[in-house]
Amino acid sequence: MSKLPKAHKFIDLSDYGRPLARIIAMALKDTSFTPIHVTLAFIISGLLGIYCIVCGHYWAAAFFLILKSILDAADGELARIKNTPSYTGRYLDSVADILLNACILIAIWFVSDANLWATIVAFIGIQLQGTLYNYYYVILRNKFNGDTTSRIFENKTPQALKGEKQHHVNVLFGLYKLLYGSFDKTIYALDKNARHGKTTPNWLMTAISTFGLGFQLLLIALFLIMGLKDAIIPFFIGYSGMIFIFIAIRKIGYSK
Repeated sequence: MSKLPKAHKFIDLSDYGRPLARIIAMALKDTSFTPIHVTLAFIISGLLGIYCIVCGHYWAAAFFLILKSILDAADGELARIKNTPSYTGRYLDSVADILLNACILIAIWFVSDANLWATIVAFIGIQLQGTLYNYYYVILRNKFNGDTTSRIFENKTPQALKGEKQHHVNVLFGLYKLLYGSFDKTIYALDKNARHGKTTPNWLMTAISTFGLGFQLLLIALFLIMGLKDAIIPFFIGYSGMIFIFIAIRKIGYSK
């Protein structure tokens, strides 16, 4: 099920796992498995990937990182197929992502020549990249009747939806704000008027989709299996410079 109408669909380079995610979701449609179960599965896959990095099993690490990306898409697909959207799932997914990202980079630091400060800078860069992509993508989805759980500004604890507990939403939203708040504020400060501008064109969204978590994990997997583990941290630090270029393109070409 697409999140955007046909005219505004773009080639999402971070969403390569979507076809397999749909197959998994359809297979689970009539079972007792919930989107939360799939989220827990991607957490396990991510942890296995981290373990394999530390142990030097880079092909296995690449497999589990890409599997994590596929399952990360499958939980949302299952929620849409079963018509069971939830803020619990929305925030659990995001909290798991950022914690796994940190652990993945720590594992890479452990096995590479990168220093700890460079690893921290790379982590900040990766999170800002993903935040910019999500910011523009959620603006698009809100313009065209996207998912009800997607919000441009995460400032207020949402009301629990049917089938979930408000306490769970409160706790997970609090964690989300703690972990993502500074990144959200930074990107918003860099492009405050994005939601009031012209619709971001498909070609630009495709370029920005290289900031998506799925594509980031794919790049990490490729670097690992090519024996370039020492290049991962420097690459993500350097590629973060594209944040300012993409924002400049949007402001110059697509502001009202």
